[in-house]
Formats: sequence, structure tokens, C-alpha cells
Amino acid sequence: MNKQNINKILNIFLIVLVSGYAIKYFYLLPKFDSGEKAKDFSATLADGDHFSLYDLKGRYILIDFWASWCGPCRKESPDLLSLYLETKNKIYTNASGFDIVTIALELNKESWEKARQKDGHVWKYQIGEFNKFSGPIAGLYTIRQIPTKYFINPEGFIIMVNPSLSEIKSYLSDREVK
Repeated sequence: MNKQNINKILNIFLIVLVSGYAIKYFYLLPKFDSGEKAKDFSATLADGDHFSLYDLKGRYILIDFWASWCGPCRKESPDLLSLYLETKNKIYTNASGFDIVTIALELNKESWEKARQKDGHVWKYQIGEFNKFSGPIAGLYTIRQIPTKYFINPEGFIIMVNPSLSEIKSYLSDREVK
């Protein structure tokens, strides 16, 4: 095999490799974008209460898809708790408050319960789906990687996809009634 043929093979391999990474990147992106209406769903919360996303209309909402086995999810847990504690009793110019809705994509309930207790998840709206990415809410939002976040305005529209917690805090701070 001559040098020209080897270069051709290497170029084809490189093109296939780069194409594969590009396809994977776009496949894993969140399905919904800013400006779209958030999809309603119903679920049973960790405390046994029934919940519907649209019950929170009139409030800012952060939907956070996470899991006990997800290192990046667990790493940001203290900051998520801090955001919740700083904002839970505040009123905003166009909203009656802010809530966090966490949806854990787990294999079993025990791992979820241990993680949320260890990480101090004290907010009411905690949901566990025990089929990892195959649960109904994960399917509705086409979740393919975690953490994935949707920040929703009081009218139910997505205003940020995968924002940092500091972006959310800043956004809410600008709208806080002082």
C-alpha cells in the first residue's frame, strides 16, 4: 500500500470520526428551546402528593433532570440547594415566586432517596423515574443526557435551556420585588 492510499484511508477515518462526534452532539441536545411552551406532565411527588407542572403557573420554575449516579449533577447539588434557600420566599414583579422541580432518572428508589437526603433536597417538587431515560417525563422532554435544565417563566414558556444556576439567580434578582 502506498503513502497516497494510506493518506486517503486516514482522511476517510478522520471524516467518519468527526461526523460521528457531530451527530452525537446534536443527538444529545435538549429537544426544546427558549420561547417554546413547556410540556405539562403529572407525577407523584416524593411525599406522595399528586403534581402537575401547570399547577405552578404564575411562578418561575426550574425543571432539573438529574440522577444519583451523575457526578456533575451531584456536584451542583449544593448550589441548587443554595439557590432554593435564597429564593424560596421571594416575590417577583411578574410572578408569585420560584420553584424547583427535580426529576431523578434512576434505576431504583433507594439510590434516589439516599442522594436527595445526603444532598439536602428540601423543596417539595421532587419526582423519581426509575427507568433512567425511559420514564414518561424524560420521554416527553426527550432527555438524552443529564444534567438538563429548563427555566420556565410564569406563563409556562421556556426562557432558558441549561442555564447556570448563577444565570437563574441573576435573572430572578433583576425581577425581585424589594
